[in-house]
Amino acid sequence: MVKTRDAGRKAVEDEWAAREDQKKIKKLRQERLELQKKREQEEAEEERKKLKAQHWLCCPKCGHPMQEEGLADIDVDVCTFCEGIFFDRGELEQLLVFHKGQTQRSFFRQLLKLKSK
Repeated sequence: MVKTRDAGRKAVEDEWAAREDQKKIKKLRQERLELQKKREQEEAEEERKKLKAQHWLCCPKCGHPMQEEGLADIDVDVCTFCEGIFFDRGELEQLLVFHKGQTQRSFFRQLLKLKSK
């Protein structure tokens, strides 16, 4: 009878230890997944920063450096090599609103003056 009680206690203890082990394993897996996700986010951010530094103010057409030129209180990007004029988001609309009274011809002449600087 003592042996059966000891065997019963051992079985209960074994079950409890197995449940506790499973809880610990689950917790460790969750922590590992969170750490892995955080690392991946940091790597993605680092990659984004590298790409931005690589392409910052480089001409999308020829890859040469660009410089910012002021045009009606807006800085447009002008390539130093191919003389392409590039606008950031919303800048062309701002210029068109600013030059609403002018004809298209005078507006584009003003843009062309940027290229001849």
